[in-house]
Amino acid sequence: MTGRARLEVGRIGRAHGLRGEVSVTPVSNVVERFLPGSRLSIGDREYLIVSSRAQQGRFVVRFAGVDDRTAAEALRGRLVEAEPLPNPPDGALWVHELIGSEVRDRAGSRLGRVVSVQANPAHDLLVLDDGALVPMVFVVSSDAGVVVIDAPPGLFEL
Repeated sequence: MTGRARLEVGRIGRAHGLRGEVSVTPVSNVVERFLPGSRLSIGDREYLIVSSRAQQGRFVVRFAGVDDRTAAEALRGRLVEAEPLPNPPDGALWVHELIGSEVRDRAGSRLGRVVSVQANPAHDLLVLDDGALVPMVFVVSSDAGVVVIDAPPGLFEL
């Protein structure tokens, strides 16, 4: 990997079987990251995916050099990271680009600053510096550190 800032793409769960496979819960919608031949980082080490298969919203992955259940269990709970895609899809919003952005409504009023993005089954949520939560479905645009939203009346009065 080239040393650019890496992005979180998943988290390792339990060992799967006896031959070093692990379950990986993806936080990336780019499934190609989890295909055999892909390289992912866990901590300071890079791993090559030898085999993988989708299973119930997760991937069962075998990394080169992780050859038994003990080695697989040692990875449990660790973040899986990858380099940003060189050519992201048009209209894609990347979490690392949203953090620190100022949030404004369509009229230009400042509503806060994004401190994190929280996973949520319906829609991920922007967490603002005052604790307000904004569903990603209300994001109209994101450019140059400014996120514009079209929030329904009353969202910020809750």
